[in-house]
Order: sequence, then C-alpha cells, then structure tokens
Amino acid sequence: MRHPGEIAVQRRTGVRLEGHGSARVRAEIPEAAARFLKSQRMIVIGAEDHERRVWAAPLAGRAGFAAAAGDRTIVVDAVPGAPLAGVFDEEHDIGILGIEPWSRRRMRVNGRARRDGERLVVRTEQVYSNCPKYLQKRTIIDDLEPGERTSWSGDRLTEAQQKWIGAADTFFVATHAPGLGSDVSHRGGNPGFVEVVDARRLVWPDYAGNLMYMTLGNLELNPAAGLLFLDWATGDALHLTGKARVDWDPHEVPGAQRLVEFDVERVLQVSGASPLRWAFEEFSRFNPPVRGA
Repeated sequence: MRHPGEIAVQRRTGVRLEGHGSARVRAEIPEAAARFLKSQRMIVIGAEDHERRVWAAPLAGRAGFAAAAGDRTIVVDAVPGAPLAGVFDEEHDIGILGIEPWSRRRMRVNGRARRDGERLVVRTEQVYSNCPKYLQKRTIIDDLEPGERTSWSGDRLTEAQQKWIGAADTFFVATHAPGLGSDVSHRGGNPGFVEVVDARRLVWPDYAGNLMYMTLGNLELNPAAGLLFLDWATGDALHLTGKARVDWDPHEVPGAQRLVEFDVERVLQVSGASPLRWAFEEFSRFNPPVRGA
C-alpha cells in the first residue's frame, strides 16, 4: 500500500496513481527473489537509530548469508556494527537492498527485524525489484578475512571526505517514515553527480526512476536521511546522517527531474567496513552527463 508521502509526491509529479507502486509490491518473497537474495555477497540496510537519526550500512558474507526462511522471513547471518549497533536488539523497522553490481540487478525489502544471536531475522512487509538504471558494473576481485576496524567521527566532512564524495559514482540513501517503515535505495551517476557544496551540504540530481517514490515519499513525511558511500577498492565506508529536502526546480541539471539537498549532521568513517574488494568495469549507459563536465 502506498502511504500519504508517496501519494503526495506522485500527485505532484503528475503520475497516475492507478497502475503504479502497490501492484508491484508484495509482502511475500517470490521464488525468483529468494534465489536472487541467496546468491548475494552484500546487502545494504537502512534504519533509524535510538536518537532518531537515519543511517545506511553494508553487510557482507558468503553467498547464502542472507536467505529466505519462509514466505515472509529472511535470515541474515550478520549483525550491524556502528552506526547501527544495538538498534535491532528489539524489533525495529528496517530497509534492505540486495544489489549485484556485476549483473546490475537489485531488489528491495522493507519490514521489521530483530537480532537473534549473531544474525538478523526479518519479517517482510514489502518486497519488490528495481530497474538496472544508473548502476555501475563492478565485480568482486578479493574477499578478505574481516579485520580490525577503526573509525573517525565528526559533524562535518573533511577535505579528503569531500574529494571522496565528489569522485563517487554510487551511494546509498536510507529514509524512515514514522509508523510506516524504513527504506534504503541506490543512487548512481557519473563521477561528480553528487555536488559537494561545502563541508556540511551536498546536492544530487534525482533522475527518472520507477515512479514509486519510496525515498521521496518518506522525505515528504520526515526529512531525516542517511547516506552511505563505499570505497569499493578498500572496503572503507563513509556514513552520513542528516536532513534532506527536495528542490522541485532542477535548475537545468542534465537528466534531473528534481534536486535533493542534504545537510550533514554527523559523519562516521569506518575502515574495513566490508571484506569485499571490487573492480570497476563500466558506467551505466543511462547516466546523464554531469553539469559543468
């Protein structure tokens, strides 16, 4: 079912409500989705923490570490550390993105999760696939044993972190609508598609997508958002949390239907957040050119 935020965005964008969104979303896990999930080496999760900040974080493991265990249950043989450590000690809203960069396939799951020992047990409420647009092709070239993690935190981006974001072609965005659930999604484009305004503000274009507007719909009700930038070569992760707002005038940004402005409130950089190392292969043919490039 679409919630009020999603409906408001669909109306604003002129999308006919009939035939979009709910017909492609189900609570049960289709067989094809179960097979896809079981083959994944990495998922991205999104959730609200105990301070009502929203974060996105990666989880990785051997194929099968995330698998369906019934028509509405997923078991993940991993639990998140910082910034979502302890969040799932009690049942809590979660968004999950299963993503396979080498095939450009992805699926999303929204539901409720609770920690059970060293695993997460997820009760699904929304399961659906996404199109392959804007997903860069990458392959795994190494899988290291998990090592000691170090972290750095602050309330603004360092110069090195700003360069990291400015060169990124991919990030993940988590959102949360109180009482309606959490969601995490992928955003991609050519390097430079995320504009670093300064140490506390980012802007990125929102390109044409699946017309479901789950991210923008959540932001319509709650501006809290979490961003995840991965260093695909080192496994390091840059987590940001803050507030996002939509600028409905894209100011002639190529391919943009609107812009999203994000104000940074907290930054957490974690070294070795993922054991996987990836090699870049090619950009998506759908990526619009970057403004000023």
